[in-house]
Amino acid sequence: MFFAVITLFPEMFEAITRFGISGRAAQRELMQIHCINPRDYAEGNYKRVDERPFGGGPGMVMMAEPLAKAIHRAKELAHEAGAVNVPVVYMSPQGQTLNEPAVQEFVQYDGLILLCGRYEGIDERLIQKYVDQEWSIGDYVLSGGELPAMVLLDSIIRRLPGVMSDEQSHVQDSFVDGLLDCPQYTKPDHFEGLDVPEVLKSGHHANIEKWRFLQRYQRTLERRPELVEQVELTKQQKKWLKDERG
Repeated sequence: MFFAVITLFPEMFEAITRFGISGRAAQRELMQIHCINPRDYAEGNYKRVDERPFGGGPGMVMMAEPLAKAIHRAKELAHEAGAVNVPVVYMSPQGQTLNEPAVQEFVQYDGLILLCGRYEGIDERLIQKYVDQEWSIGDYVLSGGELPAMVLLDSIIRRLPGVMSDEQSHVQDSFVDGLLDCPQYTKPDHFEGLDVPEVLKSGHHANIEKWRFLQRYQRTLERRPELVEQVELTKQQKKWLKDERG
C-alpha cells in the first residue's frame, strides 16, 4: 500500500518505518511511506511555511501554497507507484472520530496522502481545494497531526494482507466485531494470588470460545455500554447469552 505523509517533521515517522509490525512491513515492502516536507516547497531565504492569521489572533497558520505543492508531489509519487485511489486525508480535531469501521474502509484504498497540520492549523482554502477527508483520533488537541497520522498508519498497516504473522490475530482485536477484547493470560499459572481461569487450560475449544465471548460481552457492557446496542450477535452468541442468564 502506498502512503505519503506531508509533515514538517519527517523524522518522527521512523517510529512507523523502523519498528514493530509496521517496520517489518516496510522491510518486506508490503507498504511504502514517503515523507514530504512542505518546507522544501516554500519560497524565500527562510523557507517559511506559516504566517499570522488574517483578522488577528494568537499563533500562526500554515500557508496554502507550500502544502499544495507538496500534495502535487505526493500525487506524482502515487501515480509512479501505480496507486490510483489515493485520497488526501487531513488529521484534524474538526474531523470525524476514527473508529474500526473507518480503518477497514481505509484498507480498501490503493493508498493515502496524510496531511499533518501544525500551529493553529491550515489555511482553509487549502482544505477546500485539496482535502478529501478530515479525521480525528479524539476530542482533544495535540501539537500537530503527526501522532494522529501515525495512529492511523499503524491501525491500517497491521491489517494489510501478509503483515501479521498470525493472520487471525487482528480479527480478534477489540472493536473488530463491535465488542472489546477478552482478558488475556499467559504463564505462570499463579501470580501474586491470582490464577488463570481453568477453562483456558482445559483444551476444550468450544468452552474456551464461549468463555471468551461472554467475557468480551460483559466487559463491553460494563465499560462501553453504547457499543453493545450496535453489535449484531450470531445465533450461537445469543444462545450462549441465554444460557448464561438462565
